[in-house]
Amino acid sequence: MEISVYVDGSGGSNAGYGYFVKETGESFYEKKPEITNNQAEYLAILSALKKYVNSNEKITIYSDSKNTVNQLNHEFAINNEKLRNLAQEAWNLIGTFSNLSIVWIPRNENMAGKMLGS
Repeated sequence: MEISVYVDGSGGSNAGYGYFVKETGESFYEKKPEITNNQAEYLAILSALKKYVNSNEKITIYSDSKNTVNQLNHEFAINNEKLRNLAQEAWNLIGTFSNLSIVWIPRNENMAGKMLGS
């Protein structure tokens, strides 16, 4: 089975992050005030990675954060230490997957954004 996980996060005083699994309808959301948009996007991806860490399924994580996707795919440098630490944690998990993709999608196609109301 192929698994499509849509992630989204938002920063600021009402910050939070989460994911939505298209095939199962399962969702997760956690409020985490006072983080940045980029931190929230990373935390959303990390939560999805942790959920499927021992899975052998083909997994695609969809994010509307071009910055985060490009950083995790080693296309953009990461100049912020907090983000670099989150990316390192993500890369450690990514290394355990046999068939994982992290893909950018436009915001209007992000099912997690619709579900999370962001």
